[in-house]
Amino acid sequence: MSEYTAANAPFRAEHVGSFLRPKHLLDARDRHAAGEIGADELRTIEDAAIRDVVKLQEDLGLSSITDGEYRRSTYSDSFTTAGLDGVTADFTGEGKWAYQDRHGHRTAARIPTVTGKIVWQSSKNVRDFEFLASLTDRLPKMTLPGPAYIHYRGGRDHISADAYPNLDDFWSDLVAAYHAEMKALYDAGCRYIQFDETSLAKLGDPKIQSALAERGDDWQDLLEIYTDAINAVVSGAPADMGVGIHLCRGNNQGHWQAEGGYDGIARALFRKVNIGGYFLEYDSPRAGTFAPLAEVPQGKNIVLGLVTTKVADIEERDAVLARIEEAAKIVPLDQLCLSPQCGFASSFQGNPLGVEEQNAKIRLVVDIAKEVWGTA
Repeated sequence: MSEYTAANAPFRAEHVGSFLRPKHLLDARDRHAAGEIGADELRTIEDAAIRDVVKLQEDLGLSSITDGEYRRSTYSDSFTTAGLDGVTADFTGEGKWAYQDRHGHRTAARIPTVTGKIVWQSSKNVRDFEFLASLTDRLPKMTLPGPAYIHYRGGRDHISADAYPNLDDFWSDLVAAYHAEMKALYDAGCRYIQFDETSLAKLGDPKIQSALAERGDDWQDLLEIYTDAINAVVSGAPADMGVGIHLCRGNNQGHWQAEGGYDGIARALFRKVNIGGYFLEYDSPRAGTFAPLAEVPQGKNIVLGLVTTKVADIEERDAVLARIEEAAKIVPLDQLCLSPQCGFASSFQGNPLGVEEQNAKIRLVVDIAKEVWGTA
């Protein structure tokens, strides 16, 4: 039996999914947007770039393989804002919703708007998955945005009252769309899905709590609503489909939206949510301490995101090992794994580091995993 199965996921050395796009791919996307090349020519160029990034992941020693999210403009647009009828998104979120980097530079957030009934008609991810799966004997992983994304970013004012006078119907339609998407991917052979849930971890930030309160939302109420929605979505996954959830505080060209630990959400996150693998951002003091991991029950796995994708500096091996040892005092080592804290290019522009630094960070993750657990 192959070691590259969903039963073994998450693997000791993991990654979140996106990789830096090569310049020729970015140029091709610009040319396509300008009408200089057609969709078929663009896809051919994407196919070649994806072959390269799949080989790169294999050469670096990863067991789960993605297409680098090379066909996407941002992590959410293959489903939430491009795969569903009734949802649009614009970069309009500023103020407390803005992203910032370590130098204080700020950039606007993307705010989705529900303009009509949410309807799933077909999956653009299926074709992308089938191509990915044809390139590797390892476990292909598909990433989907988490279900809280739409409501968290926009709130009630960005969900059409004509389409949804009752928000329960919004959640019901959204969950149904996720179920249809997962079934389509499963029928295509997909056995490993990662939900990029970028809302939950932000609920611990007083700034975000204030912004939510200003629009009439209590963060503790949202924690219950969002975890209910995640469980409803996950209930549609077949028994042999591996499901992971990735949490972060924003990742837009090295910028973040929130800071604060997992303390206030830990019990709901680890004990209520029906998912076995958690990819947690832990690359800086902004993520808090390991103390909330005391809520992790037996049988669940924590992927420690100790290696940052936000800057080019390469982590010291001994420092990463020390942090794993620290976390293992709270969660048994056998329940821990290692990864970068987020993708290298959640949006197509990518984070402020080079390919060499990106590859070095993945190589570090793989090498440390082999040293600590004997396998990647």
